[in-house]
Amino acid sequence: MEQVETTELIRTSQSWDGAELPDYPQGRPELVAMKYVFPTGKKLGWHHHDVMNYGVLVQGELTIITQDGTEKVVHEGEAVVEMVGTVHHGENRGTKPAILYMFYLSQKDVPLSVQHPDVANFAK
Repeated sequence: MEQVETTELIRTSQSWDGAELPDYPQGRPELVAMKYVFPTGKKLGWHHHDVMNYGVLVQGELTIITQDGTEKVVHEGEAVVEMVGTVHHGENRGTKPAILYMFYLSQKDVPLSVQHPDVANFAK
């Protein structure tokens, strides 16, 4: 009989840029799972997260760019831990839609991300 196969994708206390993740906040948690589909050539606006989050790219390729120009390319099947408090955005520079599942460790009424529409004027 076949056995269930398990593969650990990531185990870390740091975001993809090497920064230490913050301590858990006090209070009741609210866990949120989101699916993002990035069409080819599309990107999210500049934003930051006040809550810890991580995910798995299940299709395509996604490039995450910080305000200072640092980039991280996430490939299909890879896990990524997002930065907390650092302004960034993600974009699909690949040839097919990028599908990303993200998991947020949040609390009730805390936004998953905070938008920064003014950053585009200052970004590299």
